[in-house]
Amino acid sequence: MSDGLTVHTYAPEAALGDDGSADLTGSAFYYDFVVPDCYLMAERVLGDLPVVPEWMPVALGEPPAEFDRSAFGDRIAQQHLQPLRWPAPWPWDPKPALLAATYAKSIGRAVPFSLAAFRQAYAGGRDLSDTDTVLIAAAANEMHPRAVLKALELRSVATALSSATENARAIGVSQLPALRVGSAIFTGPDAIQAAGAAMLEQGSP
Repeated sequence: MSDGLTVHTYAPEAALGDDGSADLTGSAFYYDFVVPDCYLMAERVLGDLPVVPEWMPVALGEPPAEFDRSAFGDRIAQQHLQPLRWPAPWPWDPKPALLAATYAKSIGRAVPFSLAAFRQAYAGGRDLSDTDTVLIAAAANEMHPRAVLKALELRSVATALSSATENARAIGVSQLPALRVGSAIFTGPDAIQAAGAAMLEQGSP
């Protein structure tokens, strides 16, 4: 195993559904807006994987205690993304954006909303704890501001985010970003390549 990749599998009993069965099919991308590397992976999963995984916003991220912004900017340039504008202030509370992403997921817009939010943060230098920033990302995807503001206060949305977070933790997701293909979870710089190979091998839907 290379230094750029961590792989582990979770036991079926860790992911039991309500009927006692385990869903080990498909694929998922786990992310939190406050983790800069999640932005880089988010920009790659659509083009660099053979199938699009389910996007799963989870409240598992921790802002890095030490972070090389210059190196991060270089990695952004290598991916031909918009130049880095580091968010100010930093770190911010990602919960409003995570709640909005959870709501967006429920209406089939998790991918475009999350990409817009990441870009607001790391290309626009905006604070994702600011509701106005969240609404800008939502507006770019035709999500009505009133609906988004209401969603930020709904217990059902908060419960959905909490459940997704606990489910991710239960199957062994402890580092973000992470990709799951079947029962295998991939993290680290080489996760995209390894997950893509696993998708092709397993024919992951």
